[in-house]
Amino acid sequence: MTTPTVAPALTRADGTPPRVLVVDDEQMLTDLLSMALRMEGWDVKSAASGFQALQAARDFEPDAMVLDIMMPDLDGMSVLHRLRQAGSDVPVLFLTAKDSVSDRVAGLTAGGDDYVTKPFSLEEVVARLRGLMRRAGTAQASDAEPILRVGDLSLNEDSHEVERAGREIELTATEFELLRYLMRNQRRVVSKAQILDRVWNYDFGGRSSVVELYISYLRKKIDAGETQALIHTVRGVGYMIKASQ
Repeated sequence: MTTPTVAPALTRADGTPPRVLVVDDEQMLTDLLSMALRMEGWDVKSAASGFQALQAARDFEPDAMVLDIMMPDLDGMSVLHRLRQAGSDVPVLFLTAKDSVSDRVAGLTAGGDDYVTKPFSLEEVVARLRGLMRRAGTAQASDAEPILRVGDLSLNEDSHEVERAGREIELTATEFELLRYLMRNQRRVVSKAQILDRVWNYDFGGRSSVVELYISYLRKKIDAGETQALIHTVRGVGYMIKASQ
């Protein structure tokens, strides 16, 4: 039986856990993010305002930051500007409720390294932070590549490249998150409710049709034209991805 592939642990050059600073004025969101990052084995500190973030960045010296753009005292753009002026090159992942092209461009041109829009998947934030720290060299993986594999299908969590039998597969952001969730749970049945919670962050509430729709999208891209299907429906339970025995 194939065991699920898990992303390799990250460490700093001295072998200690990576340090991540989470900045958001929504306490519940900060707690959820901090819990998810600590489950990765990382050292996490939080701040609830822009000025607190600047002080924490000086004291904690993080390897990466999760930074909300909209805050009451000093917004995320201003925090980042002051950090860069002070000579800090810490990788920054912006959190934003805005998804316009101008907002994304503004965040990246201000010196941010990546962004996610609310609502988001905790797994997506973890994966984005892993990629930022690896590319910046502030943390390194115990394995060479963070690649998930199921049979002849591979998914690179850092580069977001997906291939099957050497064929490159183009996925939308949501399709990628759905496939990653299935692959992280290969040979395990996941329900529609679990998928909604982890990929869309929705309560079940009758939205199962969106899962069915995106599963059909994935099947067309992953399984169409192949002799062996990888994505399977377990009637009355959910979905599973597995290679043939």
